[in-house]
Amino acid sequence: MKWIVLSDNRSCDRRLSTEHGLSVLLETEKHKILLDTGASDVFIRNAEQMGIDFSDVDFVFISHGHSDHAGGLRYLLELNKQIRVIVSPDALSGKFFSNRGHLHSITTDWPVLDDDRLLQVSQTCEVVGDINVIAHIPQIHSLPKGNQYLYMEDAEGQFRLDDFRHELALYVDGFLFTGCAHCGLENMLLACPWPVHTVLGGFHLLDGEEAEGELKALAERLKTNYPHTQFYTSHCTGDRAFEVMKDVMGEQLLAFSLGMITEKK
Repeated sequence: MKWIVLSDNRSCDRRLSTEHGLSVLLETEKHKILLDTGASDVFIRNAEQMGIDFSDVDFVFISHGHSDHAGGLRYLLELNKQIRVIVSPDALSGKFFSNRGHLHSITTDWPVLDDDRLLQVSQTCEVVGDINVIAHIPQIHSLPKGNQYLYMEDAEGQFRLDDFRHELALYVDGFLFTGCAHCGLENMLLACPWPVHTVLGGFHLLDGEEAEGELKALAERLKTNYPHTQFYTSHCTGDRAFEVMKDVMGEQLLAFSLGMITEKK
């Protein structure tokens, strides 16, 4: 198994362009899966710099409806005419907004998707082969406090806090992709019915939101409850939040960044 980070806020390669978005190419024995598409075509331009061809990528997984994860989908579909799209129907139909700083839309402008290429997932299931998707994640543990800035527009045009029913997680052979983990990292792990050896994605732990004690307590629970799981995070995990958790988790928690290539047996 190998993954390559194609879009992120942080970079380990000066040739590549950062953005507030996330996109990772996951290669397994059976499939090549693009995990989110960032906010624009930046992931494609970065892939070109790295010599990566999208013609043999068979699936693209969209973790949720926000534009920093699905904004690049239209550009990918222009390059690959066979790729199948895994997404929640609630992501496709939702209208999403952020009130951080000022109220602005973060709704994805979806391209036209043919039914034979669209895999709409509304419940936890095996999509195909070794690809599993976790949907409607129970919110038992606390949610990231940064969610307080995120809204949905309902059918009557009223704004209400986003409930993240549109968020999915992807699981392949011990690997769990969290997207932004708006539903909470612990909730995603709890909802995953399969053993997890690797977690990759944002944790939506924005600097200045969770108190240091809360971050340390979360790190202690992860270390205790998932002692054999390796965690990789970036994107919407703040630098300070990472440092606090890293002090507790040590090498069990690592940062990823744009341009990073990781292989696991």
